[in-house]
Amino acid sequence: MKRSDLLELLTLAAVWGASFLFMRVGAPEFGAIPLAGLRVIGATLVLMPLLALRGQTASLRTHWRPILIVGVTNSALPFMCFSYAALTISAGLSSIFNAATPLFGAAIAWLWLRDKLTPLRTLGLVIGFLGVFGLAYSKASVKADVDGARVALATLACIVAALSYGFSANFTKRHLTGVPPMAVAAGSQLGAAMVLAVPTFVLWPSAMPSAAAWTNLALLATVCTGVAYVLFFRLIAHIGPANAITVTFLIPAFAMAWGALFLGESLTPQMVIGCIVILAGTSLATGFLPRPRPAQAGASS
Repeated sequence: MKRSDLLELLTLAAVWGASFLFMRVGAPEFGAIPLAGLRVIGATLVLMPLLALRGQTASLRTHWRPILIVGVTNSALPFMCFSYAALTISAGLSSIFNAATPLFGAAIAWLWLRDKLTPLRTLGLVIGFLGVFGLAYSKASVKADVDGARVALATLACIVAALSYGFSANFTKRHLTGVPPMAVAAGSQLGAAMVLAVPTFVLWPSAMPSAAAWTNLALLATVCTGVAYVLFFRLIAHIGPANAITVTFLIPAFAMAWGALFLGESLTPQMVIGCIVILAGTSLATGFLPRPRPAQAGASS
């Protein structure tokens, strides 16, 4: 990996980590669904002109049905879930659950696409899911005045979001292989915007959100969604999807750092332990930490 690629990878992790901060600030004023709706609308305004400039709008028209499904499962549903969770739990905790996305993706690939699981990858799935559910049970970093039902629903929302991301990755692999990535990115945001347009209007907050909330929304939509997609697909082109997906492992560190720096969020021992267990299991389950090759005869020690 070139130094410039590594810099882009770290930048993308920082940007996506900041998205949890912006949701934490914006969700109380906009509400979960309007925030998600405006996020995808803003991202659409960023990505669709880029798609037109590349002359790839024909791909969007040809594959609009599967792209719409990706828009729902990779944007509309998880964005709503994480925005809802941001009303209750910390940005850092949400990002840790998000880091389990490749874990759910590997499980779905095994169940649906019949991907083979080695004993080491199976062990990774077990470890990773134990980390997810152990962290969920511990209810780490939750406000003391929030009742248990809201905490449980927020945690469940994060798990549903990660599950949705995992499904979307496998659906994309099965139905959109060979389609230009920018067409999938822009089209999925457009599809999500169409799905959420009416709910966003119906559930619009009675009090106009503050200027600070609008600023957070603008950054969430343009930088953390629109620009982030461009960076992500640049990385896929330069270093390949296997290396690009390692950004998932870096996001929690940035999200927890932003939350501590700007919101005064605390980092609990349960969060640290849960994060380590989830990332370790995910690394094994996705093959990011492959089984060491046997040493060749005569090799120097």
